This record gives sequence, structure tokens and C-alpha cells, in this order.
Amino acid sequence: MNMMRSAENNSGEAVEDGVTVSSRLFLLLISGFVLVFVGIAVIVIASVVYGGGSVSGGVVIFIGPFPIVIGAGPDVSVIILVSVILAVLSVVAFLVMNRRMRRLAG
Repeated sequence: MNMMRSAENNSGEAVEDGVTVSSRLFLLLISGFVLVFVGIAVIVIASVVYGGGSVSGGVVIFIGPFPIVIGAGPDVSVIILVSVILAVLSVVAFLVMNRRMRRLAG
């Protein structure tokens, strides 16, 4: 007996176990992943072909709105600045969405 049930309604949305997933949103998600991988491939190919230049790298891990930044190289200050800006924007977005949800709820 199949407990998972799929249905397609008139607006192009798939419904599985009560969760509505828009096909356009899913396509946007997949295209975002594809663009990231294509961008990485272009950067790797360009660095192999042209060579030279300085190397710097970093990792930004977000746990909630708090960034953890690890980096090495001459451009680490830019990475830290971008992570702080993204952290502030994520907190602001959370507060705005929370306020809107409270207004809708009551």
C-alpha cells in the first residue's frame, strides 16, 4: 500500500503529503545549483588557463544569523565584511517576516 500520494492541480503545483511545491520554485532552485556549479567550473578553468595571481580563500558558515568566518589570504577582509552585511540582512529579513506573520495570525 503506497502511503505517499502525488497529485497535480490546475496551477502547476505538486502536492505530496500536504506540502505544496511550486514547479517554478523548484526550477529556480535547480537552476541556482546549476549556476553555482557552472561558475565554479569557469573559475577553475580560468585559473588553470591563465595561471598566476594571488590565492585567497575563505568559508562563511551561517548558524542562524551568526556567521563563522574562516579565511586566509589578502582578501579575507572583504569576506568578513560581506559576511557581516549578510548577517545583518538575514536578521532584518527574519524580523520583517516575523512581524508580517504576526499581523496575518491575529
